[in-house]
Amino acid sequence: MVPKAYDPAPSALQLVVFALAGQRYGLALESVQRVFPMVAVSRLPGCPDAVLGAINVHGEILPVVDLRERLGLPAADYGPDARLLLARTPNRLVVLPVDDVLGVIEIQAEAVVEPGAVAGGVVHVSGIARLADGVLLIQDLDSLLSADEQRQLAESLAKEPT
Repeated sequence: MVPKAYDPAPSALQLVVFALAGQRYGLALESVQRVFPMVAVSRLPGCPDAVLGAINVHGEILPVVDLRERLGLPAADYGPDARLLLARTPNRLVVLPVDDVLGVIEIQAEAVVEPGAVAGGVVHVSGIARLADGVLLIQDLDSLLSADEQRQLAESLAKEPT
């Protein structure tokens, strides 16, 4: 008899959990490609305010998007203990600096509520998960950068270095 492969329930969500400014956030596991230690970020002239700069990942220049700026959190210098999440948005690969990566969890879809059901005006969050020890804000990578910011970033990345 062939062992059955692990198949999470269709109503289960697998999330990479990370910390940012004392709050736990999550990203869909399938959108996260890699986690690595903090590295130096090069400034990127002409990029949107939410973009800290760019890094070279195996020969590909990738933008580093500051979730703190996106979420209206106070700015902070990311130290050597910070982590970088390499994630795929619908439009591109991005690198997200975070304070720490806490692991992967699986939660039931029923444990997630729409952000508007909890508080109006919540942006860049696709859902809020109720956990036994608090809440988890699930990031919406679709809304990470606006269409104008996407265009501005593409133009900035396409410029020849001087």
